Amino acid sequence: MEFYSTMVRFFQEGGFFMYPIALVMAVGAAIALERYLYLGRERSVNRKLWDQLMPVLQSGKYQQAMSVTGKSNAPISKILNYGLSRLRSARRREDIEMAMDEGLMEVIPRLERRTHYLSAFANIATLLGLLGTIIGLIQAFTAVAHANPADKAELLSSSISVAMNTTAFGLMVAIPLLLIHSVLQSKTTQIVDSLEMAAVKFLNIVGEQKAPT
Repeated sequence: MEFYSTMVRFFQEGGFFMYPIALVMAVGAAIALERYLYLGRERSVNRKLWDQLMPVLQSGKYQQAMSVTGKSNAPISKILNYGLSRLRSARRREDIEMAMDEGLMEVIPRLERRTHYLSAFANIATLLGLLGTIIGLIQAFTAVAHANPADKAELLSSSISVAMNTTAFGLMVAIPLLLIHSVLQSKTTQIVDSLEMAAVKFLNIVGEQKAPT
C-alpha cells in the first residue's frame, strides 16, 4: 500500500508531461503484447504446417501440397504456394526461387509491422521526460526569483526534485520499450530465417525428385 501511494505521489508531482508519457507507455505496451502474441502464433503455425507438408512434398504430391497451402494464411504457406504454382512452368531452379522470394517479400512486412513503433515510442518518452524537466526547472527558477531569500534554497531544491520526476518516468518507460523492441526483432529474424530455410529445403526436395528424369 505504501508503494502504491508513493507511486501515485510521484506521478502527481511530475506535472502535466507525466500524462503523455503514460499514454506512450500504454500504447507501446499494447503494441508489444499484440506483436509478441502474433509472432508466437505465426511461428507455431509455420512449424505445424511444415511438418504437415514435409511428407507430402517428399512423396511428390505437389497438387495436394498446393491445396493445403492455398487454404492456410500462414507465412510459409504463401511462400510455398508461390513456388508450387511455378513448378510446371519453371525450367530452372532460379525461376522457382524467384517466385518464392516474391512471396517472402510479401510476408516480411506483415511480420515486421508496428514493431518499429516501439523504438520511436522509447525516444518520444525520453524526450517528453526531458522537456517536462526543462519546463519544470524554468518554472522553479521563475518562482525562486520572487521568493523570500531565506526560503530560496529549500524551494529550489524541492522544485528541482519534482521537475526531475518526468525524466525519471520517461526513462522508466523508454528502457523496457527498447528491450521489448529488441526481443521482437529477434523473434522476427528467427521466423524469417526459418522461412528461408524452408524455401531452401523445398527447392532441394524438388531438385532431387526432378534429377532422375
